[in-house]
Amino acid sequence: MPAASTSTAVSATGRGGNLRDWARAAYAAVREETERRVAPLSDEDQLIQSMADASPAKWHRAHTTWFFEQFLLVPQVPGYEPFDERFAFLFNSYYVSAGPRHERPRRGLITRPTVAEVGRYRAHVDAAMARLLAEADEATLDAIAPVIEIGLNHEQQHQELMLTDILHGFAHNPTDPVYAAAWRLPAPVGGDAVKVPGGIYRIGHEGQGFSFDNEAPNHQVLIHPVAIGPLITNGEWLAFMQAGGYRDPLLWLSDGWATVQREGWDAPGYWRQVDGRWFQMTLAGMQPIDPAAAVCHVSYYEADAYARFAGKDLPTEQEWEVAVAGGLPDAFGIVWQWTRSAYGAYPGYRPVPGALGEYNGKFMVNQLVLRGSSVATPDGHERLTYRNFFYPHHRWQFTGLRLTEYARAASGRDGATAGEVSA
Repeated sequence: MPAASTSTAVSATGRGGNLRDWARAAYAAVREETERRVAPLSDEDQLIQSMADASPAKWHRAHTTWFFEQFLLVPQVPGYEPFDERFAFLFNSYYVSAGPRHERPRRGLITRPTVAEVGRYRAHVDAAMARLLAEADEATLDAIAPVIEIGLNHEQQHQELMLTDILHGFAHNPTDPVYAAAWRLPAPVGGDAVKVPGGIYRIGHEGQGFSFDNEAPNHQVLIHPVAIGPLITNGEWLAFMQAGGYRDPLLWLSDGWATVQREGWDAPGYWRQVDGRWFQMTLAGMQPIDPAAAVCHVSYYEADAYARFAGKDLPTEQEWEVAVAGGLPDAFGIVWQWTRSAYGAYPGYRPVPGALGEYNGKFMVNQLVLRGSSVATPDGHERLTYRNFFYPHHRWQFTGLRLTEYARAASGRDGATAGEVSA
């Protein structure tokens, strides 16, 4: 990114001060960060939609604006007039209960409104939100604070998507465009595996601070003795490739092998071989592969195949959370890390009522959980209990992996088993 993003703790419960002051400052900081991230893009850059899973930067800017208009201004401000009545159809995403919406794969066809008009839309909503936050009484502020929190954290998610989506678009451009020449993936600390003793642990969000509803309730889990290793590097991945990892069907899940064959994968996303050397398309343009950097842009299928190749496993999300609470390094700010946990509900989970209940719960099937955060995640948006989720073939996000090794059990004369996690 051009510069470090503004750190913003987008949590009313953790604001530590006046609710009105928090709301004004947090709203301004998040909205400004979106515009800072889009600043290096031309109007043409903001229109591109290079695949159905991505969205144009212009659409991200408008959709996050529609969220505040739809869920705060319309219900809370008597007589509020939307900037343009047609925008609700264009910029709703998947909130079925909020009304009909434009097809996701066709967002790149929305040439109108223009980038300039979307800018005016954002300014219109920002001005109305400023009036609401200035004039609302304390009871109203208390009532709308949770929606403000969700809206700001929602926009931060789209800030990350703006970068991953434009990178996917730039990767299809033969001129290898540069978003930010100084952009680099942070170097991992590495180190030895962290051992987690077996036992009963508590995971999930509890207490103060914002969380999405899918991070709760806090509950008990059983963890077997396990050692969780550092992030896998490009150098290690090159060894996997050189050993024929992408050509050995025995390493792959059936759906994964079918994807490799269909897509012609022979390396992580955005890798390209030139004159015998490997390069990767990044937000700084095409860069040579750094063997010491964390491998990035790998799918769950690839992560699972690598684990088989290494004779180890991907961690569960429960193991990851316990290990990070115990000091596992490189958990945040480099790459999201695949777990082998299916994305589902925690025991006792219930989505929030109303349209905002469509935010997470409706997607709890056929996806895998990733933990941590990435280099593209806005500062202040990461936390221990965060549950990201994508389909197993996805790899346009900043996704990597680490591996686990379980205790080797040895049977005793009485039939009992005992084991020690290998270092």
